Amino acid sequence: MSTASEEPRVVAGRYRLSSVLGSGSMGTVWAAYDEFLQRPVAVKEIKVPPGVTAGQADELRERTLREARAIAVLSHPNVIVLHDVARENDEPFVVMELLQSHSLAELIREHGPLSVEQAAAVGDAVAAALEAAHDAGITHRDVKPGNVLVAEDGRIKLTDFGIARNVSEATMTRTGMTLGSPAYMSPEVASGKAVTPGADLWGLGATLFNAVEGHPPYDADGDPMETMGKVVKGEVPRPTPGPLAAVITGLMAKEPRDRMPLRAVRQQLYPMVKTAPRVLFAAEMFSQAAGRRAQATDTREIAPAAPPLAAQSGEASQELAAEPGPLPFMTGSTARPTTTGSTARPPVQPPPPPAPTPAAASSGRGVTATAVLISVSILLFLASAAGGFVAARVIGAESIKPPQQTNQGALTEPAPTRFETRTGDASNVKGDKAATFTVDVPSDWTRFTGTGVGDNLPPSTLVRWVSPDGSQMLAVDHISGYFPNYSIEQYVRGLSNSRGPGSFTQTDSDSLKDGRDGIAMTYRTFDTGTAGNKVSRTTFAQIFKSGTSLWAVSVTVPTEQENTAKTELWQRIAPTFKLAG
Repeated sequence: MSTASEEPRVVAGRYRLSSVLGSGSMGTVWAAYDEFLQRPVAVKEIKVPPGVTAGQADELRERTLREARAIAVLSHPNVIVLHDVARENDEPFVVMELLQSHSLAELIREHGPLSVEQAAAVGDAVAAALEAAHDAGITHRDVKPGNVLVAEDGRIKLTDFGIARNVSEATMTRTGMTLGSPAYMSPEVASGKAVTPGADLWGLGATLFNAVEGHPPYDADGDPMETMGKVVKGEVPRPTPGPLAAVITGLMAKEPRDRMPLRAVRQQLYPMVKTAPRVLFAAEMFSQAAGRRAQATDTREIAPAAPPLAAQSGEASQELAAEPGPLPFMTGSTARPTTTGSTARPPVQPPPPPAPTPAAASSGRGVTATAVLISVSILLFLASAAGGFVAARVIGAESIKPPQQTNQGALTEPAPTRFETRTGDASNVKGDKAATFTVDVPSDWTRFTGTGVGDNLPPSTLVRWVSPDGSQMLAVDHISGYFPNYSIEQYVRGLSNSRGPGSFTQTDSDSLKDGRDGIAMTYRTFDTGTAGNKVSRTTFAQIFKSGTSLWAVSVTVPTEQENTAKTELWQRIAPTFKLAG
């Protein structure tokens, strides 16, 4: 916040920041004023989390801009409007509608449970917002009371669409921090499965549960890992019998396919909303000793899958191609030459030759003069085009020399993968501090920590490293106190059952040959991709006993990479895994 002795901070030459609305590990939200359009706005300043590399920080900034532009397609009365994305000193800022409001979480915390009519109005508004988002191909991923804004004039809006979805479709960001609120997280997301629109249905049900009960369905202030374990393994809490109980129960079904569709939710809530009083939220609900607070969103990262930046924004790429190509020569009398590079000046169009007079037509001098003029014009054009080419290359910090010729017949060998020894902590919810290990991992892979997937098995801690493109993964799963009550065979069955019928095939299995009590196995899993196509992945795994703990170390790759990955990844990584405790 600016003091009286400081000049107010201005972002992108137009957004004047005035006061902080909220701050967290992922960014700060400011109340601001758009000096160009002369209106109040909210500006989210994205922070780079501590501990990330320079490359990851750059990726986060670019992804934030791309994803914000993707979310900007949403236009609905129950969705906070995203106005703009901007850069200031190479940092991304997201500009949003500023709504004078309180979050639903604040209203419940300060005034207790909502009435049936109030909760129905909130449910109908959020369901309408999610319908619009899902129609646009956007999944919210963090529906909870803190992301539902209620204004004194009765407007209800959903904010903070698209918290980060990592490349392995797990529940962690690239920096290893939990995104989403475990108390409102769906069982499939908490267990590390892909995020689908069905997760938003669960979040809506959990939000309505909080609205009518006055507390979340699961402990929001407890250990996140323990909370996620309860979400995955425990019974679904049941709301108090009442008009909204059937809707809440229908939304909070363990299996996504069993959850009540949004259209049915709105049909159930409509009679309650229709008979609700005109003023649902009394003015005193919005009064605070410190005055009314303006809110736009909380400080979470925006991240749904999005098309490339240039395709979304309509802006041309500012990068020069590695090889700009041949100079643009004219190909006909009507062709107009073009140049490459954002700062290259357009070539001078050669002036048309003067119309020949009868004397010139009959005179060799006239023909010669015309030829000279045409030659001079072509030379001027070539000089201009070459100048544009040189300018573009110089500004782009590229050499102006022609590219070196290479032997097209020779294949360039890719640089070998560089491995680094990493230390992981696979402590479970009971706090087993000795559950540390070391393993060699490709240096550009990123770590995530979450919970494993079992079949009525004890909770596990799952540490994963994922390749930059998300296609390859190293996973270390640890269950403390697993033996003697459970067996390795039960763990393998749990892997199979977690995938569903026909989605898991074991290709081979054998005892470990290094003296450890366990097995080495290979299996394939089958999923449906975003385009409806079948995606096959192969996993190489070692599952073994250490004391009373079970450990599973695995590498997962696309099945088409199975042969090369077995040699270059799995056989390189597996021997390096060592328990540190």
